[in-house]
Amino acid sequence: METKAWQLKLTLLLVSSLTIMSVITISPALPQMTVAFASIENANFIVKMVLTIPALMIALVSPVAGRLIDRYGRLGILRISLLVYAVSGSAGYYLDNLFAILISRVVLGIAVGMSMTIVITLIADYFEGKERLKFVGLQIAFMSLGGILFIGLGGVLADVSWRYPFLLYLFALLVFPLTLFFLKEPKAIKQSNQQQLDLKAPPIIWMLFFNTMLMWIIFFLIPVQIPFYLKSIGVEKNSLVGAAIASSTLFSAISSFSYSRIKARFSFLTVFFIGYLLMAAGFLCIAVSASYLWAVIAMMITGLGMGMMIPNTNMWVMKIVPPEIRGKEIGKLTTFWFMGQFLSPLIIFPVLNVLSLSSTFMLASGFLFLMSVGFLIFYFSKTGKDVMGASS
Repeated sequence: METKAWQLKLTLLLVSSLTIMSVITISPALPQMTVAFASIENANFIVKMVLTIPALMIALVSPVAGRLIDRYGRLGILRISLLVYAVSGSAGYYLDNLFAILISRVVLGIAVGMSMTIVITLIADYFEGKERLKFVGLQIAFMSLGGILFIGLGGVLADVSWRYPFLLYLFALLVFPLTLFFLKEPKAIKQSNQQQLDLKAPPIIWMLFFNTMLMWIIFFLIPVQIPFYLKSIGVEKNSLVGAAIASSTLFSAISSFSYSRIKARFSFLTVFFIGYLLMAAGFLCIAVSASYLWAVIAMMITGLGMGMMIPNTNMWVMKIVPPEIRGKEIGKLTTFWFMGQFLSPLIIFPVLNVLSLSSTFMLASGFLFLMSVGFLIFYFSKTGKDVMGASS
């Protein structure tokens, strides 16, 4: 494995990038899709579902994926998932029926739920110690940068036709042969039925699951609501709106890439305290900003906070879960991750019926600050010290 170390790492990173592009790649094409299917009743709602339905399916499928890969191995299921990803993802290019496209996105979500669970599990299988620490941060950074690249390409292709961004999903066919050449099936850990029943992750893992969902519910205010907020303060160009959102993703990548150095100085709980504090500051700046410059600075601050918390969660889960049930528990983590993304607009919508966008961001900032304080209190509590001792 040492002679192919960089090929193995690149393959894992490319598979990871497929996850981030699965939801956002066609985003720039949605207005044109709405026009193309204007004759269909509720076309506006259905087209938005085309964007978000994969996240729901990923959340539902991931626990099943985790159990399957613990039982039948990682790579066979991964390779099937990549082929299904390419076919279902590109379906919007050649399908003329909006409901058929929606079904293809359901299938895409199933494929991504499988592949994402597998790639996170493989990272835990292949790497240990400091090498795992560095690679987990690199993975999230690579996914963030991939998001910037694919949404940019999606925008360029959408200017030609709303169908063209769907062709980007064929990228999975380029990744597929790399999994044949450079990934090896981790050694199976045989266990009896009784051992399967006896093995359990520490209870703290449920805090990590729910915390992940909360992070994404709040962070998804940015891609969903920032375009409207920037319009409200006079920013008319879509390119400027995209650049502001991309700045958050870019600084998230910088923070994730630096995670191994951050973690070398701070505990898991302290990283959450710092991350939520940065996000609270960023959301506060959004709430009070009256200029584009301040909004972009706010995006950067928020990205820094989120960028360190995602690998922090993944790393902590990998550290405390027994290898025999690793796939199952990482499947649950993936569920809570994408459930947060799916629920975000649903939860925020009724709030926006009562509060302005500015007040909503202010409220979110207050909640993020309370989360930060909560992790600080947890750190100094006896339970927190026991948890940190057990995780060290």
